[in-house]
Amino acid sequence: MITKTRAGPTRADGEDGLMAAEASPVTAGPDHARIPDTPAGGTVVVLNGTSSSGKSSIARALLDLLDGTWFHLPVDAFHAMRCDKPITAEDLQPEIDRTVKGFNRAVAGMAQAGNNLVVDIPLSRRWRLLDLLGLLVPEDTVLVGVRCPLPELERRERERGDRQPGLAAMQYAVVHAHGPHDLDVDTALLSPEECALRIRDLLADRPRPTAFEQLRTTLPTPV
Repeated sequence: MITKTRAGPTRADGEDGLMAAEASPVTAGPDHARIPDTPAGGTVVVLNGTSSSGKSSIARALLDLLDGTWFHLPVDAFHAMRCDKPITAEDLQPEIDRTVKGFNRAVAGMAQAGNNLVVDIPLSRRWRLLDLLGLLVPEDTVLVGVRCPLPELERRERERGDRQPGLAAMQYAVVHAHGPHDLDVDTALLSPEECALRIRDLLADRPRPTAFEQLRTTLPTPV
């Protein structure tokens, strides 16, 4: 097994074993060139909330609770991979849009290959949701609204000091305006672990139709 901490996988013996398997010297046989079969599609839990709402904390708690192998894919990790070259104000939004569009396709590709995912993204622009509606299997997608009162969001934002001031306020009115979620959790009232338990219970008996199935019929999807 891969040894994990709260921060994620570590380079322990289990991971070394996986790396050794990848470096297997048997390269000439036909199986080496065969693309491996994988399960049909993975389950995707989309955590939708403003900046500083607690999405990442819930995701980390959820990975500790769920059976099987799950990945936490936060959109912030994709932004963090960008080089440190300065971006002009004029180019900033197109840069963000390209990153999010690529992130959505990475999510869809991982799920299509049979991986289970906890996705951490603010659906603060309508196109982000429309894009995901066209990429993900709605029956296999669970949409969770991560809510928190604005005064508490602003307090967290000040204490963190690593977010653009006012970002949560800018996202607050729009991030949940698209329609239904399968579940809503309030991180001002519930701990990350309590939120994760509610999501785990929902996955065991998920509603049908899912919120993504409903949104597919009420919102236009990309052609």
